[in-house]
Amino acid sequence: MAEVHALDNYYLAITLLITIGYQLFFFSIAFSLKFDKLTDFAGGTNFVVLAIITLSFSGHHNARQIVASLFIMLWGLRLSAFLLFRIIKTGKDDRFDDKRDKFFSFLGFWVFQMVWVWTVSLPVTVLNSPNVTRYPQPPFGTGRDIAGVVLYAIGFVMESVSDVQKYHFRSKPENKGKICDVGLFTWTRHPNYFGEIIIQFSIYMIAVSPAAYHYITGSAYAALYATIIGPFFLTLLLMFVSGLPLQERPGAKKRYESGNHWESFSRYIQRTSILIPFPPQLYVRMPTILKRTVFLEFPMYVFDPAKHADMGKVREREAEEGQREGRQSADQLVDGQHPSS
Repeated sequence: MAEVHALDNYYLAITLLITIGYQLFFFSIAFSLKFDKLTDFAGGTNFVVLAIITLSFSGHHNARQIVASLFIMLWGLRLSAFLLFRIIKTGKDDRFDDKRDKFFSFLGFWVFQMVWVWTVSLPVTVLNSPNVTRYPQPPFGTGRDIAGVVLYAIGFVMESVSDVQKYHFRSKPENKGKICDVGLFTWTRHPNYFGEIIIQFSIYMIAVSPAAYHYITGSAYAALYATIIGPFFLTLLLMFVSGLPLQERPGAKKRYESGNHWESFSRYIQRTSILIPFPPQLYVRMPTILKRTVFLEFPMYVFDPAKHADMGKVREREAEEGQREGRQSADQLVDGQHPSS
């Protein structure tokens, strides 16, 4: 099959245009119908679409291209299917409560999703492009290929299993408001994020093999190495934008102010690594300086009640609890004085 040259020889422009069109199509449905259920589905399946198109356009389907393309397709399909299943069960996405009726605010999320999909897809996009496939390729099975496959398997299992574990934990009524500290969550507070990061770096590791073993030269060599921006972008996104910053301090603040299992949660974060899996028996004894550096629990994630809590809400909640306890004590006293029949 002859390779297809579309706009540029790295498929950057065509994949960008496809991503924009794909996301705008689903945005128009979501905004018009105020429909939340397609948002994450559109993101995950967009990866699949780009991988299929670039692999189809490529005139040389070697094993490395097929494996890398299948890996990102499998990840995208699993992620979109799980998130679609979850949103169908919950009914709506709370992230859009203040955006759903505002055109530009809602569109802003979809534009960001375009950037996410296009950037994270770069290793597979460039690997499948004519400027790379025109060079001879090293046989699949290099040390980087094997390491990439192993890391992908670890990351895929971690992300998939942790998603299922958290869903089952939260679906039980007796666990409402409790801390999910079962399974992989005993070793890390965010095993799904860690797994996702590992997945993207493993795909990059496979994709960069032709450059690492000097089978390609010139601009193609630089382009393949430059696609590391994909996994780095995802990592920065999860660590500093939409992942941990929205989960850690805000979640602790909400629990502290509402008194929702705060003591249990406080003990949990003291013994459990924020991202990198580590035995809790060792992590709880670890010096704070190591937690804040090597284990990535940066100060921006840490909740300090004295600095970050709304003490007005805390006092209000304590007053309500005091009144409730007073009423219960009064009721018990009345019941105790009531003559038996």
